[in-house]
Amino acid sequence: MGVGVAVGLSGFAFGVTSAGAGLTLGQTCALSLLVFTGASQFALVGAIAAGGNPLTAAAGAFFLGIRNAFYGLRLSALLDLPRAVRPLAAQWVIDETAAVALAQRDRRAARIGFTVTGAALYLLWNLTTLLGALGARALGDTGAWGLDAAGPAVFLALLAPMLRTAVERATAGLAVLLGLGLLPVLPAGIPVLAAALAAPLVLAVRGLRRAEGAR
Repeated sequence: MGVGVAVGLSGFAFGVTSAGAGLTLGQTCALSLLVFTGASQFALVGAIAAGGNPLTAAAGAFFLGIRNAFYGLRLSALLDLPRAVRPLAAQWVIDETAAVALAQRDRRAARIGFTVTGAALYLLWNLTTLLGALGARALGDTGAWGLDAAGPAVFLALLAPMLRTAVERATAGLAVLLGLGLLPVLPAGIPVLAAALAAPLVLAVRGLRRAEGAR
């Protein structure tokens, strides 16, 4: 419940950022209701606000959100939910629900953690998205408040404890360098896609080192 409340409140920042990027109230709320993955939503509206092509922005958001499919593979075996419930549960497969469920000791506790966290997050995220979009006009220049940084900050806070090995830390560091380094020279949305190259590059270097060590 605590995770759901803490993260769900950051939906206000998304609502404000989305409205500031020019999306309508309906479009903003639809993103939270249907997409429901904060980092992807912030990436999408951020790219649009920077003047990026909508298709490029959507592609960047898609690749950020695809990680949830891998969470789903792990959670499917852990939770073992009835088939009729799985399509609905899939909507709640995100960083926070996966982290809470995987931290539990047995299936029953994992199911409870997943359900409570998912419900709290979904309700609060959508409610605060609505409030943020409605309150954007009262804030004036939304860019001056720096609320667009709230989503990425939450994402990084969740990601950092998961970087336990040297390979994981190297991949994250290279992704940051690629994203920031290409930001001034590529259209909005493209640096996010380019940052995904960090994983195969690090793995390739690791493979070369192992091959040399085996000689």
